[in-house]
Amino acid sequence: MLSRLVIAHLKRYPRLTGALVLLQLLSVAASLYLPSLNADVIDKGVTVGDTGYIWRTGGWMLLVSLVQVFAAIGAAYVAAKLAMFYGRDTRGSLFARVGEFSAREVNRFGAPTLITRGTNDVQQVQMVVLMGATLMIAAPIMMIGGVVMALQESVSLSWLIVVAVIVLGVTISLIIRQLVPGFRQVQVKLDGVNRILREHLSGVRVIRAFTRERFEQQRFTEANEDLTGLLIRTGRLMSALFPVVFLVMNLSTTAVWWFGGHQVGDGSLQIGALTAYMTYLMQILMAVMMATFMFMMIPRASVSAERIVEVLDTEPSVMPPANPLTPDDGRGVVELRDVSMSYPGADVPVLQDVSVRGTPGQTIAIIGATGSGKTTLLSLIARLFDATSGEVLVDDVDVRELDPQLLWGRVGIVPQKAYLFTGTVASNLRYGDPDASDEQLWEALRIAQAADFVQELDGGLDAPVSQGGTNFSGGQRQRLCIARALVSRANIYLFDDSFSALDLRTDRALRTALAPYVRNSTVFLVAQRVSTIRDADQIIVLEDGRVVGHGRHEELLRDCTEYQEICASQRIEDAA
Repeated sequence: MLSRLVIAHLKRYPRLTGALVLLQLLSVAASLYLPSLNADVIDKGVTVGDTGYIWRTGGWMLLVSLVQVFAAIGAAYVAAKLAMFYGRDTRGSLFARVGEFSAREVNRFGAPTLITRGTNDVQQVQMVVLMGATLMIAAPIMMIGGVVMALQESVSLSWLIVVAVIVLGVTISLIIRQLVPGFRQVQVKLDGVNRILREHLSGVRVIRAFTRERFEQQRFTEANEDLTGLLIRTGRLMSALFPVVFLVMNLSTTAVWWFGGHQVGDGSLQIGALTAYMTYLMQILMAVMMATFMFMMIPRASVSAERIVEVLDTEPSVMPPANPLTPDDGRGVVELRDVSMSYPGADVPVLQDVSVRGTPGQTIAIIGATGSGKTTLLSLIARLFDATSGEVLVDDVDVRELDPQLLWGRVGIVPQKAYLFTGTVASNLRYGDPDASDEQLWEALRIAQAADFVQELDGGLDAPVSQGGTNFSGGQRQRLCIARALVSRANIYLFDDSFSALDLRTDRALRTALAPYVRNSTVFLVAQRVSTIRDADQIIVLEDGRVVGHGRHEELLRDCTEYQEICASQRIEDAA
């Protein structure tokens, strides 16, 4: 998975990749040439006392050193750009893919792990791209070149290189095999810590209300200590790598001086050649050490790459059609024909054989117990999910055959959880229509009964909105979300329990102002209060995913037992 991610990234930037390889070749070639020049200075200059040769060769060494320095700087610069581009591209790809997910895929992964994969996992692979472009291209070139150059200096000492490399390779591979499972568990534990932290931040008021601070602290402490213990265990394994490398390097140095010194003594090897051989051996072992450093990072990056690819390879369950239809006559007719819906792994369908039809100018209300499938029904109309069986039609076209952008452009939805984005009141309302004028925004606010409190804000439409709209009350957020949907001037409006935080007077005033605004649109309204839906043209009563009642308020009050029970439970509220 890691190589797939990296290779796919490098293919996007062939010029930078080519420049990197060229600069690394130049830098390593210069590094390998310097010990040979140094050997010549010793054997042909210092030993025989040829000062001119020393100056001439020294000048060449200085020039080669400058080439090596500038090539190394250029390679580091290009490697940094490639790594940063990788981070940018991968985060963008993950963001785009998650944006294509339906609620089914988001729920399958979970928000904490998606956040971790888009940040920490990308960073792990990005660091490997940076270090790999800096070290891993240079390491094999230096290792192979070092072996060739060392053999030119002394073939009789070549066995030392073989022994050193084999010992290092075997030791490192044994340690790496233990690291991979550990790093995989680290990322899973990190997901757990993020999940607990996110739950704590989102539910801090609930935690304080039930005085569960100590319990949450203990829960976080256990997860944090679990992660810390695992990091310590993997860290101990990682810490064994460098001592092994340095031990082999020092033993190799000692062996070269010991065996090479005897050859210098009997005249079979010159001092300069021995010095050059020593340098080449150090370069070979340094290349192995660089590869070791990379091997320390690759296991964790491989796990991160698997997690990234898992998200990128996940196909959304709601896929756009191959040849989408784009009908121009957006009337807003909605029809569900024998629709059933089951979530993956569920034993019982959440909706079963639901049929309903809504036309422009009609308000279709949906009521039922918690978990009866009301929100799922609205989600099917907006194609946030696809029905397991049956058909969902908009303007007599199956939503699975419509262009998704066209469908969503004709639907104005107010979700069950009123959510606002960081920015201003105006920027949130213009999610409905980016080109909406201030007059249109104020009109939507007046209908949503939100104009009064927005006018009192410092800045009015330009008043700031914090993340999630937490600087507004629940009722204010709900009214702003309704106004946002109204700005879209959609053919179909889906209100998912969007009046629950409003008092009865505001609820009545909003519905009264809303009626003429949506007279040419089809409105689906999910509510818990009978007072909110009693004037609807159709009322659908759901029970365990089945339609048990369908008609107007008076009809259902006479014929539907479940609706009678709902009204009976709310008789005090209705009387108000």
